[in-house]
Formats: sequence, structure tokens, C-alpha cells
Amino acid sequence: MNISVLGTGYVGLVTGVCLANLGHNVTCYDIDKNKIELLKCGKVPFFEPQVEEFVIKNLLKNGINFTTDIKIATKDCDIVFIAVGTPQKENGEADLSYIENVAMQIGKNISAYTIIVNKSTVPIGTANLIKTIIENECDVEFDIISNPEFLREGSAVEDFLNPERIIIGSNSEKASEIINELYKDFLCPIVNTNIETAEMIKYASNAFLATKISFINEIANICEKVGADIDDVSHAMGLDSRIGNKFLNAGIGYGGSCFPKDIKALSNIALSHNYDFELLKSVIKVNCNQRLFLINKIQKLLGNLEGKKICIWGIAFKPDTDDIRESAAIDIINLLHNKSVVVNAYDPQANHEHIRNHEKITGEINLFSDKYEALKNCEALVVTTEWEEFKIPDFDKIKTYLINPTIIDGRNIYSPIKMKKIGFKYISIGRKEI
Repeated sequence: MNISVLGTGYVGLVTGVCLANLGHNVTCYDIDKNKIELLKCGKVPFFEPQVEEFVIKNLLKNGINFTTDIKIATKDCDIVFIAVGTPQKENGEADLSYIENVAMQIGKNISAYTIIVNKSTVPIGTANLIKTIIENECDVEFDIISNPEFLREGSAVEDFLNPERIIIGSNSEKASEIINELYKDFLCPIVNTNIETAEMIKYASNAFLATKISFINEIANICEKVGADIDDVSHAMGLDSRIGNKFLNAGIGYGGSCFPKDIKALSNIALSHNYDFELLKSVIKVNCNQRLFLINKIQKLLGNLEGKKICIWGIAFKPDTDDIRESAAIDIINLLHNKSVVVNAYDPQANHEHIRNHEKITGEINLFSDKYEALKNCEALVVTTEWEEFKIPDFDKIKTYLINPTIIDGRNIYSPIKMKKIGFKYISIGRKEI
């Protein structure tokens, strides 16, 4: 099929390269000229495993091309995927300006029957908005499909090619048949619904996962007070098939480009329909408090923090990505700045320039390209992202560089028993302090 993908962020680019890899003719469009020029050269402007490999492979066989010309992107297309951003407004609502603009451009440029597939996470009812905008621009036949993505940063290519389910929301039998044909070789359940249901499934899924994270963090905080161990609690809970073991790792809470934005958006959708989603408000509150909980631990351990130097390992919101959007680590860094702490930091992938220019960082960070160098003259190490390289470090080096052998583990990646054995002061989440 001839496929166009509008937007070359995480979702759009992964969608484009994976569909090209499956043998479709794909054109990826973006308004960012610098990004498109990089992609034409086989370079990806963000870190995501396998994406650059797929870009180069499909460029070489002419299975994919990149353009800033919307006319080229929409010409002779069977399917146009919308994969533009829906950032969060100050009031928590989803900002649909990118969606509205791209819908207008589609309406101005399609010339034959086209299926418009929305991949962006949008409020329920957005498909009707897209339809109205396109209808106002043209009289060409088209159909709208809602096909939400469930890609995890760090494993997005694998998630696209081996999904657990595919959701196709449509009010058109003709369009639904074509999109089902597109996905026919995928070995997973394909769920066909109306458009509104498909839009809700994405929000409901993310809200439930965020709820599990906030729930287990609350349990972890109680474990500390009663002498229980959260690792054993989580393990035993996860053995119950009704609960499952995913998203039951205690820590400093969720972050990233999806959960914080989507949970607030769903809460606002509920309010706009006169429903107060009390549970989601609590999920958000617990997640914010978990950062404060860690700061209180640090202050209890080190005393007055003013002027002290602390090392942060991990700035990306999760391992195997360079994405720092809504990262718990940045919240921790800002809270430390509020205590007049000097912050050293290291992350294997997060771009130093992006970190320095990040609008939500309130103070200066000393950034290092070596995790051990970042420890020099620091009072403590705080682990905020569970990168693999952090899990088996050289503890002798850590001891050598730190003023005191002190680790605050925000992701529970080390064993308290081992930390005690090798002589560290050690604090984690929901487990015994050493």
C-alpha cells in the first residue's frame, strides 16, 4: 500500500519505518526541515533502539522517503497516518492545534478516496473534529479511523511489530476492511470498535497502568512503616493472575511523554462531561508526592542540604530512551535545587544541550559524560533511572569518589543485603534502611 505518515516523532517515525520494513511504500512528513534532512541522511534525531537501523535499511531499498512538502506526502496515498503531538495545556487539557492544522492540510491536498488514520492520543470525539475540518476543505471521499498506539519508549519497534493487540475504531465498513487487511499478518487480537471506543481505550489503558504504579508506591510507603518488604509484597501480588506482575515496581513514580499528559487529559475529559474522576486525581497526587517522599529521605539521611553536592544517576524518564519529558529525575533535581543543593548528573543517552535548555529545570546542573566522574566530592548518589549499566557498577569506585558511601536508590535496583555487606549507607523505597 502507499502510506503517508504525518509527524516524525517517536510514534510517527516508528510507524513509518516499521510499515516500510513490512513492504509498504511509505512517505514520512514533518514541518521541521532540519529533522527531515537528518532522516534523509539516515540519522535519527532521538535515541530509540533499532529505529536508525530501519531508517537506513529502508532508505537503501527506496521503501521510505522523507519530505517537508505536504502535497508530496498526501499524493496518491491509500492511507494517511496522523502522528503529530497533542501536548498538555496549562489546565491539563490536550492541545489539539497540531491535529487541527494537519487535518486542514489533508483536506486541502487529498484528491481521491483516502483513509485517515489517527495514531495521536486525543480526547474522545476528536475524530469527528478531524472529519469536520477535512470536509470544510474538500469534497473528496474519505474515512476516519482511530488506531491508537501502545508503543513503549525503549522498545517501540518491537512493540509495533509484535503487538499484544491492535485497536481499529471505525464507523465505516469499507475503511475498516482495508485497515484490517493492513494488519492481517500480525499475530495478535484485532479489536474492531466504533471510533469513540477506540479513543477511550488508549486513555483507559494508560490511566490503569498509572494507577498500578501509584498504588504500589503507596503500599511501599506503608511497608516502611510496618517493617514489611515491598519486593516480596510485589512478587506475591504479581503471582495472582488477576493482578499480574507488570507495573508493580515501587519507586519515585511515573513520568514521560504519555502517562502524566494522558491521565490529566482523561481527568479533564471526565470533568467536561460533568463527572469528577476522584481516583485519577489521587493517582496524580500520589505520583507527585512520591518525589517529595524521596527528598525527605535524603534530608533525613544527610541533614541540612544547603550547599551540599549530590550526584544523580539517570535523567531520562526510563531506560533505553533519551526522552526527559516529565521525568521524575528532573522533579527530584528541582526539589534539590530548592534546598540549595549542588547537583552533578549523568545519563547514558540524555542530550546535554536538551537538559540545559529544558524549560522545567529550575537551576544549574553539572553534567558529566562519565558516571564515576560525576560522583567526585558528592555527599551521596541518588539513582533515579534504572539503566542496565547502573545495576552492576564498580562499588569500590563509588566508595572512592563519594565523600561518604551513601546511596539513595529511587528504583530499588540494589539489594539491601549486599549494600550492608559492602558497607554502604543505603535507602530505597519500601525496604529496610541500611
